[in-house]
Amino acid sequence: MKITIICSDKNHPIIKFLAQWKDDNLKNHDIQIVTSKNEIKSGDILFLISCTEIIESDIRNRFSKTLVIHESDLPKGRGWSPISWLILEGKEEIPITLLEAIDKVDAGPIWKKSFVKLEGHELFDEISKKVYTEKIKLIDFAIGNFGRITHYQQDDSEATYYPRRVPNDHEIDVKESISEQFEKLRISDKNRYPCFFYFRDHKYKIFLEKMDDEDSSRTD
Repeated sequence: MKITIICSDKNHPIIKFLAQWKDDNLKNHDIQIVTSKNEIKSGDILFLISCTEIIESDIRNRFSKTLVIHESDLPKGRGWSPISWLILEGKEEIPITLLEAIDKVDAGPIWKKSFVKLEGHELFDEISKKVYTEKIKLIDFAIGNFGRITHYQQDDSEATYYPRRVPNDHEIDVKESISEQFEKLRISDKNRYPCFFYFRDHKYKIFLEKMDDEDSSRTD
């Protein structure tokens, strides 16, 4: 099959997962990974993975199917940064939905849903690995079952929407405890969107890193 994957940010942490998947499947498929809709040509399946551009119908029509993988229990949770919003809401199960792309964002027919269980202690890299591994499985499912999927329509009356997160959403309040802000800290991408705080007229970056038992016992 001729497959194109678009991920808008070349520095997005899922890129390395997609690159590995491409290497593992090049013998069976013609695969392109692009970061801009201007690079999209034509083929059998176009996957939109963390794509922030609007992919118009004239581009989608170059493919047999254009598919989105979105981390929410659609139609609930359409929109931006669903993993972050779900964890901030206290959820420890991340739904991942495979759906067709249509003009209305995150509103197309659903092909499959899967779920990733979290334990409440995972930090950004660990959360990402679990979620991205499941997204790769959904890519494989879509390809392996292409032409045999029984999809179903979303109920727009049940739709909810998440807004775009902005850098200020990662600000830590120095007057609140770590436990009160732990969810915000654990979802922070320290490389692209680190948490920060202001104190004594200066701005500081802050992030969490797990220590093993040996490290935690040191006193020097």
